[in-house]
Amino acid sequence: MIRRVAALPVEKEIIVVDDCSSDRTPEILETLRPQVPELRVIRHPVNRGKGAGIRTAMEVATGDCLVIQDGDLEYDPNDLLRLLEPIVEGRAKVVYGVRSLNGQKLHVRLGNRLLTWLTNRLYGLNIHDMETCYKMMRAEVARGLDIECQRFDLDPEITAKIARRGYTIYEVPISYWPRKEKKLSPWRDGFPALRAIWRYRKWQG
Repeated sequence: MIRRVAALPVEKEIIVVDDCSSDRTPEILETLRPQVPELRVIRHPVNRGKGAGIRTAMEVATGDCLVIQDGDLEYDPNDLLRLLEPIVEGRAKVVYGVRSLNGQKLHVRLGNRLLTWLTNRLYGLNIHDMETCYKMMRAEVARGLDIECQRFDLDPEITAKIARRGYTIYEVPISYWPRKEKKLSPWRDGFPALRAIWRYRKWQG
């Protein structure tokens, strides 16, 4: 994943937050450092969750745009150029990559569609994939969101706050290859996501 992001023909920095991995992640990252000059690695001393990792990366990022890239290549880094285009052309400040969810397990697909539908209803949006990882935005937009959530309720929090601040979400289609084994639990993470959708409906950051 890091090599593929590094190969994109655009000026960039790659910030990897190692959330206290217990596998060979630190060793692999050290091997990659000399090969990828844009790579910056930050390691949490204890596991703090996805939201904390995103906050850590945002605090040190220096680029004009920010985007989240998961490490498992469910998403194709080449699609990042498609997300960047509307921002560079001045047509958007926030761009979401829209996946086809047909390859997901039925209960996961239905859960994603329900969360997106509720978000649209509560926030007056008309988006197709609220839970997408590929959310690219101008740096000033991202830093104004004041992210609080720790786990996968991060996605509804980001979308809710973007909507509350009045930004239009531009969408582009992207590739997606869902893996069979997921850390996301529809029950453990679905209810916090619902709570986040409801919680931020009157947020005024």
